[in-house]
Amino acid sequence: MNFDNVASLNGSYAASREIKMVEVILSSPRGFCAGVVRAIDVVEECLKRFGPPVYVKHQIVHNPYVVAELERKGAITVEEVDEVPEGSLVVFSAHGSPPEDFQRATERSLRVIDAVCPLVTRVHNEAKKYHREGKRVLLVGHQGHQEVRGTMGQAPMTLINDTSPLSEQAVSADIEWPADTEVAVITQTTLSVGDTANAIGAIQERFPAAVVRNDICYATTNRQDAVTQMAGLVDVVLVIGAQNSSNCNRLREVAEANGTPAYLINGPDEINPDWLVGCRKAGVTSGASTPEVLVEAVIESLRPERVTLLEGAEEDITFTLPRELR
Repeated sequence: MNFDNVASLNGSYAASREIKMVEVILSSPRGFCAGVVRAIDVVEECLKRFGPPVYVKHQIVHNPYVVAELERKGAITVEEVDEVPEGSLVVFSAHGSPPEDFQRATERSLRVIDAVCPLVTRVHNEAKKYHREGKRVLLVGHQGHQEVRGTMGQAPMTLINDTSPLSEQAVSADIEWPADTEVAVITQTTLSVGDTANAIGAIQERFPAAVVRNDICYATTNRQDAVTQMAGLVDVVLVIGAQNSSNCNRLREVAEANGTPAYLINGPDEINPDWLVGCRKAGVTSGASTPEVLVEAVIESLRPERVTLLEGAEEDITFTLPRELR
């Protein structure tokens, strides 16, 4: 996808233009992960091959700028399968979908191309495998998130909220199984590494023999590690991304957990100059569904004297397109 229309991002940058920053420390890695690139490519390839409209169930990725760019080219975003006209082409989002969505699509004679991230598919397969083996499956994740909805449809399982401040008590209260119950633990791919470790620790105290699969993806882990390193070097952290993006919210939380004020913004117009009063160094990063053009626009609005790249883990992972598009 070509994200070069910076001028159309957020309208006037008047407020942020008043900011003068000495240095921006730019986190790496940041921005698109392999699953997001694949999902966007799926929609663009469908538009190219089959022409508009191409329906997309749920936002293809959680970023309003990406969604708007695809809709400008002919994609139509819907939240329910029943909103797609019978016989149409529909792309299911990168976050994964429950089996009932596929069943409903079949009933409506829809052509489905699934853009689910392969790493999410792996979690689905784990859930089904552990259920077949007779284990009780626990999913650590955020209630209501699209990925969690898709995963919980794969097999019977119990959701454990990873952000509960009383995670051990929550596990005890929610689950009344004997301590020797065969338990398997899987996780949402975009969680906080630290919060997830705490939740898993509480589960293991309750079920010492639990089989644990930490499914937090490489991109989430790498971006959180980079923010942890960056937070100690700056006065404030700006995370570029959408409010409904799980991995973006986790980046903000990681910076705050390391003692640095942090704010999640979609672009330059959401910068509050009061955040930057007295700040000489700002850290800038972005979530796995955020295009680089938004990062560039934020840095431009800060007008720093210099930009320093803080290099972290190298990423060279790519995913192939779904079989229908190869």
